[in-house]
Amino acid sequence: MFGRNEKKKRYGETKLPLDIGDWFVAGLCAILIGIAKTGLPGVGILVVPLMASIMPAKESTGVILPMLVFADVFAVAYYRRHAVWGHLVRLMPWAVAGIVVGWYWMDKVSDSQLKPIIAVIVLAMLGLHVVRQRLTDHDTPIPTQWYFAAFLGLVAGVTTMMANAAGPIMIIYLLAMRLDKHAFIGTGAWYFLILNCVKVPFSWQLGLITPASLGFNLMLFPLIAVGAAAGIVFLKKIPQKAFNLLVQILAAAAAMNMLIRG
Repeated sequence: MFGRNEKKKRYGETKLPLDIGDWFVAGLCAILIGIAKTGLPGVGILVVPLMASIMPAKESTGVILPMLVFADVFAVAYYRRHAVWGHLVRLMPWAVAGIVVGWYWMDKVSDSQLKPIIAVIVLAMLGLHVVRQRLTDHDTPIPTQWYFAAFLGLVAGVTTMMANAAGPIMIIYLLAMRLDKHAFIGTGAWYFLILNCVKVPFSWQLGLITPASLGFNLMLFPLIAVGAAAGIVFLKKIPQKAFNLLVQILAAAAAMNMLIRG
């Protein structure tokens, strides 16, 4: 493993986006993060390739993380009473363990190696979810086996640490729990707020979060708030069935994007 100073040299020297085109992309990412956290889970996965298009992929994870935490605070503040804590308690220890694993492998596994693996897992789990919906009725018990939460928790922890790409994994888990749209958002909001805060010291130690990147984040926070407000309005208007279908489509699209782009 690299020492802290070596990591900062490796990840922290590339300049942040400054030209008009880069600022436009960064602003769009901020709005999408807000929408994803309060109204349309899955759309946030678009932020990962967009931000990586204007700066190195690993450096972009450090820029995105404080933006995610800020949006998570909005989501928790609005949907805090809708969280289903039983599902979170089962998932959280495994997700934290996954973050530690992802931190350890940050310098050992490249984005191109990780993303196809994530994509295959997401597509396989989506396929199983669709089959389960078609072949069973609404009275079929939800998955309660410890290994279901353990597997998805570990994968989500690794992917959120290494690529800020745990959204599709969490969508699979929450869909399997058959939550209504408000409980879906509320449970996911608490999950990501806790996990993203856990990630902060690891990302700082890796040199992915720097004073310069935090200053850049501060300028984008107002746009995150705009996106969060838009997401709240959107969720009120979309029917439950349309919400479920849309998040599945977005999760599949995100997985295909990772599989194709690598």
